[in-house]
Amino acid sequence: MIYADNAATTRLDNQAYQAMVPFLNDEYGNASSAYSFSRVPRQALRDARAAIAECIGAKDEEVFFTSGGTESNNWALKGVSFARKNEKKRIITSAVEHHAILHSCEFLEKIGMEIVYLPVDRTGSVSMDILKRSISDKTALVSLILANNEIGSLQDIAPLARIAHDYGALFHTDAVQAVGHIPVNVCNLGVDLLSASAHKFNGPKGVGFLYIRDGIEIQSYSSGGAQERKLRAGTENIAAIVGMAVALKNNVSMMDENTSHLEKIASIFLRRLASSGIDYLLNGSSKRLPGHISISIKNEDGERLLHRLDLKGVCISTGSACNASENEISHVIKAVAIPASYAKGTIRISFGKENTEQDADKIAEAIISVCRGGKHGSN
Repeated sequence: MIYADNAATTRLDNQAYQAMVPFLNDEYGNASSAYSFSRVPRQALRDARAAIAECIGAKDEEVFFTSGGTESNNWALKGVSFARKNEKKRIITSAVEHHAILHSCEFLEKIGMEIVYLPVDRTGSVSMDILKRSISDKTALVSLILANNEIGSLQDIAPLARIAHDYGALFHTDAVQAVGHIPVNVCNLGVDLLSASAHKFNGPKGVGFLYIRDGIEIQSYSSGGAQERKLRAGTENIAAIVGMAVALKNNVSMMDENTSHLEKIASIFLRRLASSGIDYLLNGSSKRLPGHISISIKNEDGERLLHRLDLKGVCISTGSACNASENEISHVIKAVAIPASYAKGTIRISFGKENTEQDADKIAEAIISVCRGGKHGSN
């Protein structure tokens, strides 16, 4: 079996796993408790927060632990909207955001917020001019994705954040696909809030974080205890948080090597596919996540390709894993205006650091074989 759907989830880093084990067994104390048995988990929580903050250029107290990217995105949008609703009622986002953003916006629209969905270009990026025409001093928040989960495009958000700040708006970015894979520094990006999820960078599932710039007014996400500086109630999952910190540190420390490796195997895959004569489009920008490839094959069906490739032992996807059961053209592919004859044949190959050059060749050969096999392509 060849796994090349690392945009959906990644293998847990072994060092991260080993770091988690003590907190699943002997060191099971509640970090919020006052007695000495909780000292080790409480210190582990502090150390993990500090490690993550260092990786993204933040202060320790600006990192808040969550259950993952979906919660972080929900909290960013809803927390800011609730905090600023009396003075600013507009939220600006784009047509290519993750559904965690889009569905949060739908909810907020129902309770009186004005939502503006900006169009994007063929690479999935929002232009500065379009943002300038849409923003006003009534805008509470601008939320634009850093690295697209479907087509892999990287968006230059720093100048967009500056525009938001010129109008007194806060700026949030969904960096779930970016953190741990490309350099992410919250100061350089100029963002006020940033979402991340551990299982996208070889950490455990069910844990993530939200960066909230110091001084930002935001409502708490849940009511209960005083955890996370009284903004996110609930006993912290120390084992998962520790694993997340170790995985992120490892990915950041190996980022140059990982990037070089992923770009090499992606190049091998694309060269083989290009030499096959198959009619396809390479989606997104030339500035993309390392190893992330979205292609749309003419007169093909992505779901058929996925199932045929699965029979050949190749695991890829048609797009976001969060909507894998819906057999329709994704909102991202529609937004970037892929021609209809290609759009339905969209597949995503997202290589990880464990993939090899041989994997790239084999996946390309499998895709070529299925496409040349026609409607009833060989198994």
